[in-house]
Amino acid sequence: MKLAIVRQTYNPNGGAERFVSRALNVLAQDTALDVTLIARQWEDAAGWKTLTVNPAFRNRLDRESGFADAAAAQFAQFDIVQSHERIPGATIFRAGDGVHATWLAQYNRIQSPLARWAQSLSRYHRYILQAEAQMFTHPALRNVICNSKMVRDDIARRFGLPDDKLTVIYNGVDTAHFSPEVRSLSQRDALGIPQAALVLAYVGSGFSRKGVATALRAIVPHPDVWLLIAGRDKHARKFEKLAQTLGVASRVRFLGPVADVRQVYGTADALILPTLYDPFPNVCVEALACGLPLLTSHGCGAAEWIEEGVNGWVRDALDSDGYQQVISLWLQGREQGVDYSAAARATAEPYTLERMAKELQALYRDLLR
Repeated sequence: MKLAIVRQTYNPNGGAERFVSRALNVLAQDTALDVTLIARQWEDAAGWKTLTVNPAFRNRLDRESGFADAAAAQFAQFDIVQSHERIPGATIFRAGDGVHATWLAQYNRIQSPLARWAQSLSRYHRYILQAEAQMFTHPALRNVICNSKMVRDDIARRFGLPDDKLTVIYNGVDTAHFSPEVRSLSQRDALGIPQAALVLAYVGSGFSRKGVATALRAIVPHPDVWLLIAGRDKHARKFEKLAQTLGVASRVRFLGPVADVRQVYGTADALILPTLYDPFPNVCVEALACGLPLLTSHGCGAAEWIEEGVNGWVRDALDSDGYQQVISLWLQGREQGVDYSAAARATAEPYTLERMAKELQALYRDLLR
């Protein structure tokens, strides 16, 4: 079976890229599959073939449309094409980035009227919306892999796809690599964090979209709670200033991109991600596997795994007061002996990389039949 996986570029900090890397590493071990990655550039291309497609571009619109056209020209040589980009003509689309129209609607919640108006005129966003609609209605599309029920239901509602074309396959995680044993990697001493302090971790790039401001406000009334912020953002200085304005700068550490995210999980006691829109971030399943309860939003697919007060809490992305209250509940539960860590770990344990690979392979076999 000749299988092509399509993802434009590699970003070692990107959740979608980590999913693709994990899937490639597992699928390449299947002797019944001849796996090729179609990409502009990629790292660690071991165990599969890489077909480099890298047309020149002048701007992000050219970048997207040029890669889409060049990649689509290669599709005919494969039995199955699984695209992680919005390219009409693929056999399977993995909706790892969700629905663009929904993302725009959520992001508009924090934009000024002028910014919303400018966004509505953007040729780039119009192109993505059009490509998305064409892809979901293309006759070659036989299945959409959704990484959450939230995304599945959104696609069905917006584009009218039937249930048999929508398959939920949750992100897999290496439950040995990401485990409560990461406690041994704690960086508290190096970061000047008291061993007795309680630490929330935020992991992700795109601070405005993923709720760093809400996370900062959430710890204001809790002087014993610290916050680690790991990830890249070109406006990071703005959030550092917000921490100073809120009076929490001494309890916040901006780490930038980290080489080993397990050190962040090993330093923390819980993960906070008040994101406006995230179909299902890898950081959530990784953190849960490490025994960290999750504080997240209704716009996050991982909310489907949360049992309120057992392994985490869910609030609106912009509800700072709500997250302050959640932290109070978390602190009270810990004082009462609630084992949030065990519950978090138990949540993630079934979602191994092997399970994800088996679900993908079963889908491929069904499509070939």
